[in-house]
Amino acid sequence: MAEVTYREAINRALADALAADDSVFLLGEDIAAAGGVFKQTDGLQARFGAERVLDTPISEQAIVGLTIGASLQGLRPVAEIMFADFAAVTYDQIANQLAKYRYMTGGQVTVPVTIRLANGVSGGFGAQHSQAPENWFLNVVGLKIAVPATPADAYGLIRTAIADDDPVLVFEHKALFNTKGELDDEPQALPFGVAEIVRPGSDLTIVATQAMRPRALEAAAALEAESISVEVVDPRTLVPFDHETVGASLDRTNNLVVVQEAPPGGSWGATLIARLVEERLDSFDSAPVLVAADETPIPYAESLEQAWLPSTERIAAAVRETLAVAVPVSQG
Repeated sequence: MAEVTYREAINRALADALAADDSVFLLGEDIAAAGGVFKQTDGLQARFGAERVLDTPISEQAIVGLTIGASLQGLRPVAEIMFADFAAVTYDQIANQLAKYRYMTGGQVTVPVTIRLANGVSGGFGAQHSQAPENWFLNVVGLKIAVPATPADAYGLIRTAIADDDPVLVFEHKALFNTKGELDDEPQALPFGVAEIVRPGSDLTIVATQAMRPRALEAAAALEAESISVEVVDPRTLVPFDHETVGASLDRTNNLVVVQEAPPGGSWGATLIARLVEERLDSFDSAPVLVAADETPIPYAESLEQAWLPSTERIAAAVRETLAVAVPVSQG
């Protein structure tokens, strides 16, 4: 067991996938000699060669288009989109081609494509380079979506994504690249659709992903001093989503706060709350709360950027307010 950064875990996962399967290759802008703008692919071209770690032109459409063709020929391409926001220019290829190809051929071909995208707020990249575009793809049937928050999850989910015969979007959060965590000496792939109960609790469930996970844990630790017991759950993948683990946590705590790094509309958090209200209304002692970012473009100034994001204090306040009005269903 070693302590590694989130970035190093990504690099290890890519290296191990390249070593394990000759059909795997990487492509993206500046990922070869430069190791990528965030250095997740540092050293991989020197180790595996220019035919398996490819620099591309500055054209996200070309990158995704190439992965579709290569996968149809039996390869397992792993594409990097430098900033997840740039997925907007590839939306037709991802939503109308990649996600539907296997279905439209009656399962005659598979498209084992992994697209890695650097997402999220991370210190002044501005409105066009700081978004959490995973929500853009929630309504596209045929895609799987992974949102790792720790080095171990980044390694395990990337290995699973590359081995999957269906297209997978893996969002790597920019604010997490330098964070550290333990990684087994012989790390394993992680199954999709299995949430992690990061912190057990009895009074309220918080569901949070990626950079909101450590903020939720900070809020839970602060609330413990007030004798409030918070359970923190990280879904780890948005598609497939582990509704059973989240639902079982709600059944135990009877109160729910969902935290996300995006505006509320059309989001995974809003979708989760809607489904739980529909399927488990009797489990709620209070109205569920979605702690989300503001409905504005992401500011450039650091002070405004941090105000835009859900803070530890906002999360803790939402928990207090939710429990203050909670009335057990059995008494209601």
